[in-house]
Amino acid sequence: MNIDFKKEGTTLTVTPEGRLDTATSPELEKRMAPEMEGMTEIIIDFEKVEYISSGGLRVLLATEQEKI
Repeated sequence: MNIDFKKEGTTLTVTPEGRLDTATSPELEKRMAPEMEGMTEIIIDFEKVEYISSGGLRVLLATEQEKI
């Protein structure tokens, strides 16, 4: 899985590419945590994501809970 991060002020845009499943979800979670510091808005662009499993959804929900 490739993951691109772009910061503009306090907005973070995350662009994952490939599959977001049980094998790749921990990598996304690990790489997003430090990028989220100081951000007030997070945009996740799913255009290049082929599949999202329940493990991937868990990471997205956890990300939202940390942001609040």
